[in-house]
Amino acid sequence: MPHIEEIVRKAKEKAYQETDSEPDPSLTTAIQWPVTCEIGPGLEDAITCESKVGYVNGPKGWLIYCGLDTFDLSQKSSFEETAYLLLYGKLPTLKEFEDFKAKLSKYRALPSEIEPYLERLPIRENHAMTGLRTLVSILGMLDPDADDTSVEAQTEVVIKMIARFPTVVGAISRIRAGEKPLAPDPSQSLAADFIRMMTGKQPSPDDARVMDICLILHADHGINASTFASMVVNSSMSDMYSSLVAGIGSLKGPLHGGANEAVLHTLEEIGDPAKVDGWYEESRAKKRKVMGFGHRVYKAYDPRARVLHPLAELLSQRDPEIRKLYDIAEKLEKLVVGDLGAKKGVFPNVDFYSGIVYAAMGIDKAMFTPIFAVSRVTGWGARTIEYLKNNRIFRPQDVYVGPLRVEYVPIQERG
Repeated sequence: MPHIEEIVRKAKEKAYQETDSEPDPSLTTAIQWPVTCEIGPGLEDAITCESKVGYVNGPKGWLIYCGLDTFDLSQKSSFEETAYLLLYGKLPTLKEFEDFKAKLSKYRALPSEIEPYLERLPIRENHAMTGLRTLVSILGMLDPDADDTSVEAQTEVVIKMIARFPTVVGAISRIRAGEKPLAPDPSQSLAADFIRMMTGKQPSPDDARVMDICLILHADHGINASTFASMVVNSSMSDMYSSLVAGIGSLKGPLHGGANEAVLHTLEEIGDPAKVDGWYEESRAKKRKVMGFGHRVYKAYDPRARVLHPLAELLSQRDPEIRKLYDIAEKLEKLVVGDLGAKKGVFPNVDFYSGIVYAAMGIDKAMFTPIFAVSRVTGWGARTIEYLKNNRIFRPQDVYVGPLRVEYVPIQERG
């Protein structure tokens, strides 16, 4: 069985071979404000700020954090080290990293005051992201320093939430399964302990390492909808908890964080590799969107999917049902890419194989989007804090296309 790090190395090698001839990076020089750009619906291609946190190059299929390629981080780093990198803009020294990990370990446990809420809130009856949104808001109410909007205080809140999101999501997973939440075990890596708190089982070293890679790959991705939502709220000098709650609310949507759950539903609906051709033909005829394909930024193969594809293959070998889902996915990918890849730049995105990876670990579909949040809280926090240092409240304009000077008619005279 190939070693996980070797799988990632080969994924990088393939990516760079296939995209070597693509255009050089764009949007990588300092801005002279005001700037002129073409903007599409949904603020597409609007330039909101300068950043040193992360960079996405769509044509080449690059994802870079603070200058480091995510292929290299996935192969050589850990989620904890990647979180430090995104927050502070550099890799830590050994002492800095030990201190950072000690702080994360200290913050993993939830305050005791939240326990009654875990028992009384209708967590089982609601979307898992609704539970996460509510519990993070409560954590903000329990934090006496929540309204300190200094860079230092907000950075500390982000570190707390990087540590506590796995504990909260683990508790939600257990409660939804009719079980009691598990206390964190700071002696374990964040990824390994996260799986244990969700499933109630100690993960294998391979599962822990794959989850670590998943968290690295999902940690940041430019000014996406949930990151922008967090930044907009924080730009009004609101507190970091409110900003992160906004990110959670945006990520909950099926066009953003909920897509990997939708992909697994699709694969289960198809049910058999032999039915893929007929299903796809019917979907194309009905102009039905195939979840897990295409991206607003990438016109090459999503680099995160390049890593997750072979990892899904690796983990699927342990269970015939998961293997069937993987075989369906691989066949569907060949059809979609053969049909739309070269013609329209439609390739698998991060969501297409991540659900198979999580399912192979025994994680319920309802928890897929919260896993995304456990990772992306790092990017939300890093970019929000970066913007706060030179803050200007967001205030875009609309174009009014309604009537002007309508005469007011008293209610008695209206037909």
